[in-house]
Amino acid sequence: MYKIDTSIRSDESEIMDNFKLQGSALGKTLDDLENINTWLGGNRITIKGVEELLKNSPTDREIRIADIGCGNGAVLRKISAWAGKKNYKLQLTGIDANDHAIKIGEELSADHSNLDFKCLNIFSEEFKQMKFDIILCTLTLHHFKDQQIINLLDQLTGQAELGIVINDLHRSSTAYFLFKAFCAVFVNNDIARKDGLISILRGFKKEDLAGYKDRISASNHSIKWKWAFRYQWIIKK
Repeated sequence: MYKIDTSIRSDESEIMDNFKLQGSALGKTLDDLENINTWLGGNRITIKGVEELLKNSPTDREIRIADIGCGNGAVLRKISAWAGKKNYKLQLTGIDANDHAIKIGEELSADHSNLDFKCLNIFSEEFKQMKFDIILCTLTLHHFKDQQIINLLDQLTGQAELGIVINDLHRSSTAYFLFKAFCAVFVNNDIARKDGLISILRGFKKEDLAGYKDRISASNHSIKWKWAFRYQWIIKK
C-alpha cells in the first residue's frame, strides 16, 4: 500500500469547486454525497451541534439558521425534520455559489415552507449584511485556504447571534484508505470518489483547528473528534 502525506493540507482543487457544474453530473453527485454523509453519520454531528446551541432557547422563538455551501439542501431538510419532532420553529436558508445546486435544492425542498435558498458568494457584501441565529458550515470549510478560513470565521462570528456549527473532515491516511475502500463497494460515481479523497487531504488535524481558534475573535469553542473521521467545532456567542 502506498503512503499518503497528510502532514499539511492539500491545495488540490475538487471538481465540485467549479460553480458551473450542472445537469445530471451535479444532481447525481449531490445525491451520492448526501447518501455518503447519511451512511457515515455526518448529519447527526451537525444536528447535535444545533441542539447544543438551542438548549437554552424557548421552542416558541423563531430561530434563523443558514447553511453555507448548502449544495442541494440535504442537511437543512434533515434539520427541518428533526426540529418538527422537537417543536422548534426554524427558518432555514441555504446559501451556495452554484446556481444549479440552488435550483436542485429548491425543487427537492418544495414541501418545506420554512426553507429558502439564495445563490450568493459568502464573501460578498450582500451576504455579509445578513444576520442569522446559527450558521452551519458542513463540509464547507475545507474548500478554503487557511487565511480565508480565519477571515470567514471572524465574519460569521459577527453574523451569528447564537453561534456557528462546523462539521468537517479529519485529515488522516486511515480516513483516506477507509473511504477509498468504502467507495469501491458502495459508490458508483467518479466525481464523488475523486472529490471525497481530495476533501480528506484538504481536511484538518485538531492542531489546525486549534490554530484557527486562537486567531479569531470568538472565545467560546468546543472542538471534538467524531466518527467517521469528522470534527465538530461549535463556536458559541
